[in-house]
Amino acid sequence: MPGLLRSLGFIVTVALALGLPLPARAQGAARPAAASAEEEAAVRIPLEAYLRGHATGDSAAFRRAFFKEAKLFWVRDGQLATRTSDEYVAGASGRPPADEAQRKRRIESVDIAGDAAFAKIVLDYPATRFVDYMALLKVGGEWRIINKSFYAEPKARP
Repeated sequence: MPGLLRSLGFIVTVALALGLPLPARAQGAARPAAASAEEEAAVRIPLEAYLRGHATGDSAAFRRAFFKEAKLFWVRDGQLATRTSDEYVAGASGRPPADEAQRKRRIESVDIAGDAAFAKIVLDYPATRFVDYMALLKVGGEWRIINKSFYAEPKARP
């Protein structure tokens, strides 16, 4: 029985980390009250800065989005890959992408619980569709992205 409980705990932990919904019994007794529209607007500030960084190539926009200690995670060739937010920001070109007119970006969802939040962003580019999952924390009254994990789906070429 202890092995089963440990396995269930692991499954719940992974599901929560991925932002997957769990039955009410797995989440605990009470769910936090929905965040106010004002708080959601505050969470969207770093997310919008992140999107602005992509649209403009402005490294300052990315710096406003991420905590300095933030990390980015993804899977490349079946292996975990990571970089720091500093490494990510250093890759900003300082100018809009050549195909900016064909790119679409949107914040698909935001979920807030106290001083923690989770957001899903979709970047729909001509050759690739990215799905970004952002973990955010509110520290000192300001929301910032603390971690980003993403999936890149190449599109078929016409």
